[in-house]
Amino acid sequence: MATKLSEIGAAEMRAAMIDSQLRTNDVVDPAVIAAIGAVAREAHVPAALSGVAYMDRAIALGEGRALNAPLVTGRLLVAADLHAGLRVLLIGAATGYTAALLARLGTEVHAVEESTDLLAAARAATAGTAIQWVEGPLAAGAPKAAPFDRIIVEGAIEALPDTLAKQLAEGGRIVAARREGSVTRLVQGVKTGGTIALRPFADMDVAPLPGFAAPKQFQF
Repeated sequence: MATKLSEIGAAEMRAAMIDSQLRTNDVVDPAVIAAIGAVAREAHVPAALSGVAYMDRAIALGEGRALNAPLVTGRLLVAADLHAGLRVLLIGAATGYTAALLARLGTEVHAVEESTDLLAAARAATAGTAIQWVEGPLAAGAPKAAPFDRIIVEGAIEALPDTLAKQLAEGGRIVAARREGSVTRLVQGVKTGGTIALRPFADMDVAPLPGFAAPKQFQF
């Protein structure tokens, strides 16, 4: 997506975002901070909203979707315990911001997005980056490329479908945001013995993802 910010202005805003929003809220992993400092967030929002790309808020992308606030993304990346070489499945790639961060961190990125328009924007914003794009239903994941060492769900869900759980390798880690009534909590879990127990680690406002409603009478 086009941007109206100058490179110098954007760099200053990224630095301010890191210092005021991330470092003060437990996003202190050096690799994650370096990636966030290097990726132009304004390239992943509508041009008219480039001036607010670094504010502590979600940004509407259209089609009922949004780019999560920087702190949400930062906390999820830190909780995912990432390092170069890991195979990562990203669900809800939208305009590709988190996918770009994962690529910068040296992971093998498989990014799933169901919106044709958002996927086109993501490809344009990450041109030249080694990201495997998958167009299809978010809840379906990328079964042909499974298993994955990490799964990152970039949005709030009510239930984790078995289709995704099966794509996580034994010992692999998943991070997401779970909606519980009016509260949304960041959660993480490790697959052990074929099962995943999601445990909350922070309450935050997270943009919802379509297609992850809990079945009736479902309880965690």
